[in-house]
Amino acid sequence: MRKPALRVSPTLNHMEQNNSNEKRYCSYDSHMRRLFGGKVIKVPLDGGFLCPNIDGRKGTGGCRYCTKQGLSYRGLPLKEQFERGRLPLLKKWGRADRKEQYIAYFQVFTNTYAPAERLRALYEEAMALPDVVGISIATRADCLPEETVSLLRELDKRTYLTVELGLQTVHEETARAINRCHSYREFLDAAERLDGLKLCVHLINGLPGESEEMMLESARQVAAIRPYSVKLHMLYLEEGSAMTEEYRRQPFPMLTMEEYVSVTVSQLELLPPDTVIGRLTGDGHADRLVAPMWSTKKFAVLNAIDREFKRRNSFQGCRFEGRGAEKGK
Repeated sequence: MRKPALRVSPTLNHMEQNNSNEKRYCSYDSHMRRLFGGKVIKVPLDGGFLCPNIDGRKGTGGCRYCTKQGLSYRGLPLKEQFERGRLPLLKKWGRADRKEQYIAYFQVFTNTYAPAERLRALYEEAMALPDVVGISIATRADCLPEETVSLLRELDKRTYLTVELGLQTVHEETARAINRCHSYREFLDAAERLDGLKLCVHLINGLPGESEEMMLESARQVAAIRPYSVKLHMLYLEEGSAMTEEYRRQPFPMLTMEEYVSVTVSQLELLPPDTVIGRLTGDGHADRLVAPMWSTKKFAVLNAIDREFKRRNSFQGCRFEGRGAEKGK
């Protein structure tokens, strides 16, 4: 298992961090190139996990936008999954004159929802895959018992480890409406217990009933805990989710591309300048997508975000407040 060439937190100022690609935000790609000396490809893996919001422990049906589908290679050995996931990404991003490096990404459902012994075996197997320099683990704030956190701290000393929490919104009324089945306080408690690890927080823009100010408040609250990374994307609806059926019965407003770009740039202005931006748009499946259709135009969205920053003459962190998180919101 290869160790990173440089193991530091993102502490350079914004313009120093991004002068190589002229981005006005701390992009994941640029950050990883600085740490590892080249392109790092993130390969999705399916550990066969369930979710406590599906199996009845916390709820049933899952979050209302969730299609409850695993990866197409779910159930295969991790090594075979890695090859199947790696090859199309290598074709897209790889170059003949270099050897690529990879992050093993436990992406599907709740990837700490198992006894620590099973987690250790899976994570160790992933870390041993060829040219893997780190692992990323997507999970929920209510699935991080102490023995799991201890395991994560141990692994963090040996590899580049990121823990991803799907918060989506800080507003409890929205969380109830989307059937998230855990509270914002539980998220804050989990973030505190994960202190010192690289935490990535997910937010979704355009959830039903949320105003622009509510989306900005989610960004402010997340900014206050100074996460290592943040992922932002729009709400998109695919075949198989409860929210898609609700939308068909009674359509509700969804963000236009222009609205999404505007609110996303405003959120980036509120985030700390050294928070790594892991994602700025969604990656729905075109063959299952119901709405919004503009979300398939990934590079158009990213280019529009760049243009909006230039139009405003602003950059990530220019409105960061640096205040403490408000517990019990």
